[in-house]
Amino acid sequence: KVPVQYCQRDGAAHAAVPDRCDGIEFDAITPDEKGVTLFFKGDHVWKGFHGSVQLSNESFRELDDIHHIGNVDAAFRMHNTEKTGDHDHIYFFLDEKVFRYYNQSLENGYPKEIQEDFPGVPTHLDAAVECPAGECVTDSVVFFKGHDVHHYDIATKTVKTKTWSHLPLCTSALRWLEHYYCFHGHSFTKFNPVTGEVSGHYPKDARNYFMKCANFGHGGNYSVPKCSEVKLDAITTDDTGKTYFFAGPIYMRLDTHRDGLHGFPITRSWKEVANGVDAVFSYTDKIYMIKDDKIYIYKSAAHYNLIEGYPKSVKEELGIEGHVDAAFVCPNEHTVHLIQGQRLRDIDLTATPRVVTRDLLLPLSDIDGGLCDSQGVNVFKGSQFYHYESVSTLALSRIAPVPQNINSAMMGCQE
Repeated sequence: KVPVQYCQRDGAAHAAVPDRCDGIEFDAITPDEKGVTLFFKGDHVWKGFHGSVQLSNESFRELDDIHHIGNVDAAFRMHNTEKTGDHDHIYFFLDEKVFRYYNQSLENGYPKEIQEDFPGVPTHLDAAVECPAGECVTDSVVFFKGHDVHHYDIATKTVKTKTWSHLPLCTSALRWLEHYYCFHGHSFTKFNPVTGEVSGHYPKDARNYFMKCANFGHGGNYSVPKCSEVKLDAITTDDTGKTYFFAGPIYMRLDTHRDGLHGFPITRSWKEVANGVDAVFSYTDKIYMIKDDKIYIYKSAAHYNLIEGYPKSVKEELGIEGHVDAAFVCPNEHTVHLIQGQRLRDIDLTATPRVVTRDLLLPLSDIDGGLCDSQGVNVFKGSQFYHYESVSTLALSRIAPVPQNINSAMMGCQE
């Protein structure tokens, strides 16, 4: 790692205050237990993509008091839902030692020798990143030292070592929104955590993506709207609990608020859907996206893949014609509820061919989206929503309930 420049201040040596917009190589990057991403360089840390620099010992005092070296080799946030006493705790690695923190407090018994907590993992690491089951084969931690990569299985405490010579030497690594990034110099490379495969055009300058710097940016900058200005095109929750909000060409993951709320082009995840969506619903590990008279069906996995033969016409797939304003499926049910103008139409997704099983008039019109969960049904219109206890309540109502305002807890918007 690049040595830190020091200056003399008040008779003591302090690291010169770094500016990450100058293009620096980070020592370690990790989210904390609240989802704020911490960027470490020497004895300084930045909190979040927009936070200002501060001394790391202001937040993690013992790193300096005990170790006296003022920098971190590697860090990660533990993902281990089986052991809640470990889950979301932050691990820092310094030479042969590991420190464990929660809420910026060093936990009892730490620091320890790395081998005590992570047998088989080498000392003097370069980088580390958590990798939950489903993204790795099991809940794991991926450790980097040179070109050697050590996959540590959290449950069995076993290590498998590979050599990824094609990947740059990572001085820090980060899992962010289910993607994996190796940082080297002031650049980063996205990689597959199991195979190390790099797809796409890398490296890229970190200043364009992971921090706010003048004269940098990647054109995907999305300012979070005020709650009073929210107008969504669609909203859905898939079988794995991922909740997506769509507005114009942008989507946001609402369930990842711990990692910050960020807008991305829809084409980033669903590349064939280039002009926004009218309605979206999820059913049996698939996501259905309606735009004009076309429907796109994607298989849900680590990444969304368009099913062969799609898009098809909405009429061919669902047996209806006309513009679809909103669509939703309730948990563990097989009926999609479509809102077209003032009509609620139900379609049995187990029937072939598809047929409308219910067609009712609603006391609402100009609906933007609908979402059904264990709490009931929310129907969205502009910056407000109408809550119903069930689909039956919605279907049988003759008068609309009092609308409620969309709030930041729901959409991550600014109050």
